[in-house]
Amino acid sequence: MNETELNRLLTRATEEIHPTRPAAAGWERAGRVRRARRAAGAAAVAVVLVGGGTTALLHRSGPPPAAPPRPAVTSAPNAPVVQRPPDRLGEAGDPLGRLGDRVGADLSDRPVSRALALYQPVDPATGEAGTVRVLGDDGIVRELDVVTLAPTRDAGGNEATALKPGSLSPDGRTAAFAQTGEVVVVDLTDAEVRRYPLAGYLEHVVWAGDRLIVGDNDTAYELDRRTGAAPKLTVDPWTLVVPEPARSGDLLTVGGWSGDGGLAVRRFPASGGAPDRRSVTTGALPPGYRLDEVYGRGWQRGDRIGQAGWTTTASGAGTMSGGEGVAVLDARTGAVTRLLDLGREGRAKACCEVYGWTADGGLLFRYDAGLARWRPETGAVDLVAADVPGSLSIAAR
Repeated sequence: MNETELNRLLTRATEEIHPTRPAAAGWERAGRVRRARRAAGAAAVAVVLVGGGTTALLHRSGPPPAAPPRPAVTSAPNAPVVQRPPDRLGEAGDPLGRLGDRVGADLSDRPVSRALALYQPVDPATGEAGTVRVLGDDGIVRELDVVTLAPTRDAGGNEATALKPGSLSPDGRTAAFAQTGEVVVVDLTDAEVRRYPLAGYLEHVVWAGDRLIVGDNDTAYELDRRTGAAPKLTVDPWTLVVPEPARSGDLLTVGGWSGDGGLAVRRFPASGGAPDRRSVTTGALPPGYRLDEVYGRGWQRGDRIGQAGWTTTASGAGTMSGGEGVAVLDARTGAVTRLLDLGREGRAKACCEVYGWTADGGLLFRYDAGLARWRPETGAVDLVAADVPGSLSIAAR
């Protein structure tokens, strides 16, 4: 058996193991895809590592509601570059804390003026996903009862929840869902559903300014809601960064693996042409610390990208790889400017996906079965919502 055949066999074997955490399954598949693209000499090793381990913005006619002014982001003068959460998180008192409330209405009966977030519960014991819920800005949780969504799946039969981190539009008025053979778009302000046929095992959806980008395992498309046309894009749908809502044009990706020098930020010009590439570097990190690989969506805010990933960290006994962390990258240079070290013990693989920025410069990320906020400029970490296992999508803040 040659190396190519061994690589294919091992990949198939890992795909036959159905994960008990389906919300993270898609990003584990992404790791398999990215690792398969590495040099042939490292292909078999990469597979073993796995085993170890938009249309025009869819709102109603008229201009979108004006975003509230963002408060100034303050920095603690001596905030360390590498930070760690406290043993016990204090509560943030955030409106998202109602994500786990009981359903109080159906969306068809009580549409929202703006959704703060979407939530699809997943039973941690069985992996069974529930119906998508809509948390309105009035604090009431609605059930998305106007459409029945199937799990996304790939050609190999691997499934993941229908709700993706990029499903909710930045203004909180529209939701988009990738489905096999179509894209489903729901106007949350009037419960209207529209369907756009698009062949393939669609698994990704990301709002990018006034564009809706969807994708299957290999290809990203920009879906035009007016015509239904979906021209291909050159970006990788797995590694696409969610742009800041006010920005349009260039698209960013973060992907690769530091072990072969491939972990990089790539900027794809709106005008076309070759992407600009910046290797992810240790930046201001102390010796022994490194961001090795990323998972989940990256989120842009100005020249910063918030991204979850696996890390190498330093201790008195040397260095340890395979830790979980959340990093802030400089989108211009690729340097890591802040790292939240979440460790490895007691953490599920790919535990801590990022869900976006807050208005005051914090990053929202998955923390155990809850949602937490990290303020990289001060080092503060607090709990936003407790006991919300499953998939989330949060409007811009």
